[in-house]
Amino acid sequence: MKQTLQDSLPLRRQRDYRLLWSARTISITGSEVSRLAVPLTAVTLLAATPAQMGVLTAMASVPVLLFGLHAGALADRLRRHRPLMIACELVAACAAFTVPIAWFAGVLTMPLLIAVALVIGTAGVVFKAANFPHLAVVVPAEKRTEAMAGFHASYSVASIAGPGLAGLLVQALTAPLAVLVEGVSFLASALMLRSIRTPEHHEPSASRGMWRDVLEGLRVSVTNPVLRAILGAGITLNFFAMAYIAIAILYMLHVLGIPQGMIGALTAISGVGGLIGAWAATRLAKRFGEDRLMAYTILLFPVDMLVVGLVSGPLWVKVPIMAASGLLIGALVTSFATCMNVVCMREAPAEMMGRVNATMTFAIQGVLALGSLTGGLLAEVVGLRAVILICACGIALAGLWIWTSPMRPRRVRPAPAPAPDPALSAAMRELSLTKIRTGT
Repeated sequence: MKQTLQDSLPLRRQRDYRLLWSARTISITGSEVSRLAVPLTAVTLLAATPAQMGVLTAMASVPVLLFGLHAGALADRLRRHRPLMIACELVAACAAFTVPIAWFAGVLTMPLLIAVALVIGTAGVVFKAANFPHLAVVVPAEKRTEAMAGFHASYSVASIAGPGLAGLLVQALTAPLAVLVEGVSFLASALMLRSIRTPEHHEPSASRGMWRDVLEGLRVSVTNPVLRAILGAGITLNFFAMAYIAIAILYMLHVLGIPQGMIGALTAISGVGGLIGAWAATRLAKRFGEDRLMAYTILLFPVDMLVVGLVSGPLWVKVPIMAASGLLIGALVTSFATCMNVVCMREAPAEMMGRVNATMTFAIQGVLALGSLTGGLLAEVVGLRAVILICACGIALAGLWIWTSPMRPRRVRPAPAPAPDPALSAAMRELSLTKIRTGT
């Protein structure tokens, strides 16, 4: 009875959701600070070479490829996910704390910094695998779209505020001490997760071995037509998006002549669009449904790239147009991602939710490096503007996955009128004749 009353409250008034949301928001913001502080530590204090910086940067995606599928299989074996999530945050906090401690002790090295990045990245992968099914426990099914929108709003806020906060902290505290903020954020997240009271009643799936469990998650993701469409659309979107991102700054600087400061402002505007998209997704999904919202938003994804690839004229013309398209794409991406997560949660069997989410993450994030490499190499051959327009066409292909799946919008046809009853029709005709004869 108590849990039913809790579920009936607006999501913003549900204590456990607020704790879960706050934990993720604080943790993500700390990670955004570290994204600038760790490379600055490597460059300013350790004189890192380009090769070392490449390895350090790669640590952000390597854990997904190495451990992502296994983390999903592990999550599906557990009766309770929250203890694993807390452990991941504590491990990440300890790893972050080693950076300022090693700096004070004079033993900070590039291998240590790379190892810290790998540990934090791996903890994040395992955390996300457990967090997906755990959210289904904390949030009732009818409010998951609103919950996902709240999380994506956190990502947008962190992407806007994180770099600026990181710059201030690095300036005031030095880069190693700024990494300390990330450790504190992980610790605060763990304490908030520890305070969640919702009981977990997850029924673990029967394990047939790690690799068989992983393959079962792959099988479900590929054979379910809705999950397969989301998987294909996500891979297509991320591949061409990263090919675009790889050369977008070069294109804006050298072709469009956009100043560096304005490029940063355009990026922040996209984050503001993400906040708008998170606000709108909940309301639009209630009216049109998640499937229909995904189908229509994905059609508009190429707009931003087309604008960037075709815009011309003086700076005062180009920047407002690009700002408007950036605001639009930020809103569209957040709305699409919110609905995508909700649909995945709806379609995945309860005992395989962790593996399905891990499979999606593995495949969709696994193409990031390939997309970046392709964009850079292709620009050497056909030029920057051509790659921008190619990516716009490639992004448009992602819509085919959604529109050829069961998620495509269908026109509801009106039900045919029932055939008239012969006896009733005869009676009505007789009544009409009577009225004619009597003049009534």
